[in-house]
Amino acid sequence: MNIKQISELALGLGIKAKKQNKAELIRLIQQTERNFACFATAVDGECDQANCLWRQDCLNVSSTQH
Repeated sequence: MNIKQISELALGLGIKAKKQNKAELIRLIQQTERNFACFATAVDGECDQANCLWRQDCLNVSSTQH
């Protein structure tokens, strides 16, 4: 998802997207949905959230950060 789509999703959940980057905004969405706010925090490709909407993007981003 691009940042515009993520911002629209956030707005639909009542989150006012300000100047957050993609990871911060996704974590806010995760918190609002009462999920783990863990986007882009996976280490060594390990993630136990198999049904997460953001999983593949998260693993891709995490692999470049760790």
